[in-house]
Amino acid sequence: MLDAVLSLLVLAAIVLVIGAFMLWRRTGNVKNALLMVVLAVVALVNVMIWTLPDAGGEAPLDKLEQGAR
Repeated sequence: MLDAVLSLLVLAAIVLVIGAFMLWRRTGNVKNALLMVVLAVVALVNVMIWTLPDAGGEAPLDKLEQGAR
């Protein structure tokens, strides 16, 4: 289940970046476009926190799945 949520979060980040570019090109509104890009970066960092392994070689997502069994 968490895999699906993380996948949707990555897709949302991609859509945010595309939307920020389109907003900037159409209206020239830099502030809102930059806020959308910052939100996309925060979402991607959140995904990286859950999926990248730690010093022990195990990702938090793997630990969560092992604990559920």
